[in-house]
Amino acid sequence: MMFMRGLFSSIMLYDAHNHLQDERLDPWRDEIIAQMPHSGIAEMIVNGSSEEDWPQVAKLARDHAWIRTAFGLHPWYVKERGPNWLTTLRDLLATHPNAVVGEMGLDRWIENPDIDAQIDCFRAQLALAVEFDRPATIHCLRAFGLLEETLRSATLPRRGFLLHSYGGPAEMIPAFVKLGAYFSLSPYFGHPRKAAQLAVFRSVPLDRLLTETDAPDMWPPDELNPHPLKSAESTPLNHPANLLASYNLLAQVRGMPVTALQEVIAANYAALFKF
Repeated sequence: MMFMRGLFSSIMLYDAHNHLQDERLDPWRDEIIAQMPHSGIAEMIVNGSSEEDWPQVAKLARDHAWIRTAFGLHPWYVKERGPNWLTTLRDLLATHPNAVVGEMGLDRWIENPDIDAQIDCFRAQLALAVEFDRPATIHCLRAFGLLEETLRSATLPRRGFLLHSYGGPAEMIPAFVKLGAYFSLSPYFGHPRKAAQLAVFRSVPLDRLLTETDAPDMWPPDELNPHPLKSAESTPLNHPANLLASYNLLAQVRGMPVTALQEVIAANYAALFKF
């Protein structure tokens, strides 16, 4: 993977999870892409969520060496999956040897979740991660006990997996670590109402910490947001260049200099995602 080091500043940042292909970013995507080589971001993982957006993710990675693909069926879109979704996903992973498997997972927060279908799709994607020897990216909301139970009963990817924007309790971190988990923090945890969840990241082992934006979601509070965006409906959106806010928050909660944290994140990112 080429890192374009000559174009970046001495700061090297890694976004373990975003959705640059999301249609909400359409008005700004070209501008965002033009800014990235000057923002310190060395690499980002752009996560597909459904059959509909997988081709867009693939094109972004073809066009930009600093974008890494991830293909998965998000639990929000399980009910919309086509009959050949798993075959299509397998073919994508076969033709993109550096692709991560995800975003996938379990979610009881959405209205009328089909948990049985979510589990079936989640297990199938875990099996693909094992088959292709790829890391996985996992989404979980209000289902952490079920997630642990499901992971314990499955064959897991040798390379490990990311619990992105981790919202579970500190007490579950050791069990997830034993199963191969890494944990990423998004700038949304800078909101005062998320202070307790931010504090959970004090309990994550240093060698399992990662940073993300989850752009265009999980935007930081106004005082930590140098790149404000709003949709046509005036809903806040997260800019991928807000990744530095995640680093700053994580450095604050861990009581360490941001420069030292950058080295830790770079090493952890390489440990999970490099081939």
